[in-house]
Amino acid sequence: MKKALGLMVVALMLSGCGAATQSGFFQHKTMYKDFDHMAFSWNGYKNPTAADAQESAAQDWWGIEVPYIPGQ
Repeated sequence: MKKALGLMVVALMLSGCGAATQSGFFQHKTMYKDFDHMAFSWNGYKNPTAADAQESAAQDWWGIEVPYIPGQ
């Protein structure tokens, strides 16, 4: 039983690693472009401002786009 559970865990880990290679995650040498990018990803994404959108475009941040919706 322990061997079967171990094999299932290994299979899930390998499938997760395979999926990560297709996601574009490894196209960049770092997870975040700079500390501003990291701060936005950790805190600011919940309520982005127009300044965040401009900073993202100017500094060429990558990742999943968070749309700026005025008035929220």
